[in-house]
Amino acid sequence: MNRMAKKQTRRLARKAHIRKRVNGTSERPRLTVFRSHKNIYAQIIDDAAGRTLVAASSMERPMREEFGEHRCNKAAATKVGQTLAAKATQAGIRKVVFDRNGYPFHGRIRELAEAARKSGLEF
Repeated sequence: MNRMAKKQTRRLARKAHIRKRVNGTSERPRLTVFRSHKNIYAQIIDDAAGRTLVAASSMERPMREEFGEHRCNKAAATKVGQTLAAKATQAGIRKVVFDRNGYPFHGRIRELAEAARKSGLEF
């Protein structure tokens, strides 16, 4: 097994460990983050109903126009967090539980979370 496959396997094990405890309800849905090499994605999920309530990513047209090819940096993550929080408040969502999806809480993940907090979401 090569280095990247081991890294992915360890992340998935951490993800499973976290998901045993973190569950989204209709009162407090789950904010989950996925990070790829080129983009960052975030969505708010109601696990009880099994549906996505709000989503934002760096693939959306305003983000692509603003950041161009550099959509994988901290500034783009901050913008995604702000966009997600704005969409959530419009949908009437104020409180969420944060699911870092097995990623360490630093860098882009932290920037997204802090931007969402500053924009009005409560974790």
